[in-house]
Amino acid sequence: MKSLKDILYKVTITAVTGSTDVKINKIEFDSRQIKSNDVFVAIRGTVVDGHNYIEKAISDGSIAVICEELPRDLKANVTYIKVDNSNKALAFMAANYYENPSQNLRLVGVTGTNGKTTVSSLLYQLFTKAGYKVGLLSTVKIMVADKEYKATHTTPDSLTINSYLQLMNSEGVEYCFMEVSSHGIHQSRTEGLYFEGGIFTNLSHDHLDYHKTFAEYRDVKKAFFDGLSKKAFALVNIDDKNGLVMLQNTQAKKYTYALKSYADYRAQILENQFSGLLLKLNDNEVWSKLIGSFNAYNLLAIYATAELLGLENEEALRIISELDSVNGRFQYLISDEKITAIVDYAHTPDALKNVLETINSIRTKNEELITVVGCGGDRDATKRPKMGHIASALSTKVIFTSDNPRTEDPLKIIEDIEAGVEPQNYKKTLSISDRKQAIKTACQMANANDIVLIAGKGHETYQEVNGKRTDFDDYKVVQDYLKQLQK
Repeated sequence: MKSLKDILYKVTITAVTGSTDVKINKIEFDSRQIKSNDVFVAIRGTVVDGHNYIEKAISDGSIAVICEELPRDLKANVTYIKVDNSNKALAFMAANYYENPSQNLRLVGVTGTNGKTTVSSLLYQLFTKAGYKVGLLSTVKIMVADKEYKATHTTPDSLTINSYLQLMNSEGVEYCFMEVSSHGIHQSRTEGLYFEGGIFTNLSHDHLDYHKTFAEYRDVKKAFFDGLSKKAFALVNIDDKNGLVMLQNTQAKKYTYALKSYADYRAQILENQFSGLLLKLNDNEVWSKLIGSFNAYNLLAIYATAELLGLENEEALRIISELDSVNGRFQYLISDEKITAIVDYAHTPDALKNVLETINSIRTKNEELITVVGCGGDRDATKRPKMGHIASALSTKVIFTSDNPRTEDPLKIIEDIEAGVEPQNYKKTLSISDRKQAIKTACQMANANDIVLIAGKGHETYQEVNGKRTDFDDYKVVQDYLKQLQK
C-alpha cells in the first residue's frame, strides 16, 4: 500500500480535511470500482458529475476523496482534499502511484487531426525493427514490446496510461510512442508525463462538437507543446499554417518538416503509384510501400524523429523501405476481377479530401472511383455537409451510408451529408443507410480496374447503433463481397 501524502506530490491543493498520512490501496474515478481503502477522485464529466457519487464511494470503502467542491456532510475518518482541477490532480496522482514510469522511457507524443495513428504506429515498427523494445499507445492498439492489448480511447485515462507505462518499465521497454488527442490534452490525461518529444502533423476541421471553436481546438493542441521541457524536442509540419503556432511558447528544441516549405527536414515525391512512393528525404532517396502525399508527410515525420532520437541515418532509411501500412489506413486489396478496394479511416473533411486526391492523382481517369462514406452520430454535425461536398466532387460515384450512428437517426445524418452536394453532382450520389448493403452495392457497381473507397471507420471492428456495438469490419466485408463476385 502507498501513502496518500506521497501520491499527492505536485497536486495543487486548496484545502485539506483529515490526515494525509494514511495508507491507500488504489486510485479510482469510477465510484462503481471502489473497494476498501481506495481513493476516489470526483471528476466532472460531460454527462456525469463524480461529485454526485462521493457518498456512495465512501460507503463502499473509500478512505479519501479528491474533489473540486467539498460535500456539506464530512464523514469522520475520511480525508477530503479540495483541488482546482480533479482531472489534473488525477493525472499527477496516477503518475506518482505508478512511480512515474515515463521518466524511465523515451516517450514521444504525436498530436494533430490526421496522421497520429500512422506516425506513432510506424515509429513503433521502425524502432522495433531496429532491435529495440518499444511501446505503443494508439487508437488501434496498445503494444508493450511484442504483447498486444486492446485500445479503447485515442488517449486513455491517466491511470490506464501510467499502468501501461509501468508495465513497459517492467518489460524493459526503451521507447514509447503515443497518440495525444485534443480530448486527452483538454482533460489533462497527459499531465505528469515526461515527454522527450512532441510531433505535430496537421490541423483541420474535427471535434468541434467538443471544442466549440477551431481556435479553441488549435489552442488545446498548442498546450501540449507549451508543456514540453527544455530537454525535449518539438517537431512540427510547417506546410500547415498552424505548425508555427505550436512552437510559439514551447521551451523545447524546435524542428520543422515540410514538402512545400523550407524546413529542417524536407521531402520530395519522385514517384507516386498504387505500388508505393519513391521519396527524397533530405538528400536520401527511399522507396516505401505506403501510398499518397499524406503518407509522404508521415514518413518524413518518422524519419526526422528517428534522427532526433539518435537512430543511425542509413539504418532508418533501410527500415523505412520495409514498413507496412497501418490497419485501416489506405489499406487495399485487388480482386481477381481487378477491382481495387481501399479502406481508410478518413472521417474528417481534410482526411477524405487527401485520400480522394491521392487516388485521383494515381488513377488514369479511365476507371470509376466509387466512394462509400458516412459520418458518426452524436459528434460534430457541422462537418457532414463538407464531407458530402468533397466526396461528390472528387468521386465518379458516391454512396452515402451509416458510420456509427450511435443514438442519432441514420437517415437524418445522411440528409446532413447530402446538404453539401452541389447540384451538378446530384446524379453521382446514392444513399443506402445499411453500411453492409452500401459496400455490397459499390462492389456490384464496380467493373475491372475500378476503385472502391470505403471511408470513415478504417481499423474499427464494430458498428455502434443505439448504444449497442455489433461486429463490423469494413475490410472483411469488402473482401467477402469481392470474393462472391468471383464465383
